[in-house]
Amino acid sequence: MKNTLTFDIITLFPDLFSSFLNESLIGKGMLEGELEIKLTDLREFGIGKYRQVDDEPYGGGPGMLFRPEPIVRAIETRKLFYESQGRQVHSVLLTPQGKPFKQKKAEALSTCNKCLLFVCGRYEGFDERIRNYVDEEISGGDFICLGGEVIAMVLIEAISRLKENILGNQDSAEQETFTQNGLLEYPQYTRPLSFRGQHVPEVLLSGHHARILKWRSQQARLRTLQRRPDLLTKKDKGENARPDESG
Repeated sequence: MKNTLTFDIITLFPDLFSSFLNESLIGKGMLEGELEIKLTDLREFGIGKYRQVDDEPYGGGPGMLFRPEPIVRAIETRKLFYESQGRQVHSVLLTPQGKPFKQKKAEALSTCNKCLLFVCGRYEGFDERIRNYVDEEISGGDFICLGGEVIAMVLIEAISRLKENILGNQDSAEQETFTQNGLLEYPQYTRPLSFRGQHVPEVLLSGHHARILKWRSQQARLRTLQRRPDLLTKKDKGENARPDESG
């Protein structure tokens, strides 16, 4: 039986995902059965004639909040659907108040054998009681979007590309930024050898694999020191971060 990576997205705007799911490697992965991505329209679980999903916050304040009834019904309905197939579900609330999404989390979720159920926020946020019905909360970062849909797309891409057969060449995923000891990726070059006075480093043309590997390791630490020193340990910030002057 094929180990298909399954996502289920609870969203008020499923049409936002149309082109995303039909293009590039995500669309290809779905066609080949490596990925399964379902869209659950939250409006179908709305209240009353007008399918209401939101209301004004108690105590006053700007904007509207998602009511608990529609979202909890949607979560429970989708969980029941997968459980009836003998599958477990891991539910995630996408909210700026969650833990920031990082590569380690992408790696963990890419090996999860459960269906990943993402709940996309909108408006001013969620009724607090909704948090009791999800397994965890994830944030796309320290910024605010109009809704959780674009964050869901980021998570789908970051997680899916780590699954075997999605990228085609799995070495690409294993050698990139954040995957090598949490460092930024080393500089890379292709043709031409010289472009407007900028030249490809000689070491990359040497064919000496050990030297190339050493240069790349040093350059990765140097680049991380310059751009994201917060990712480095005290040891990495010392002599190990110095560039190879020998070229």
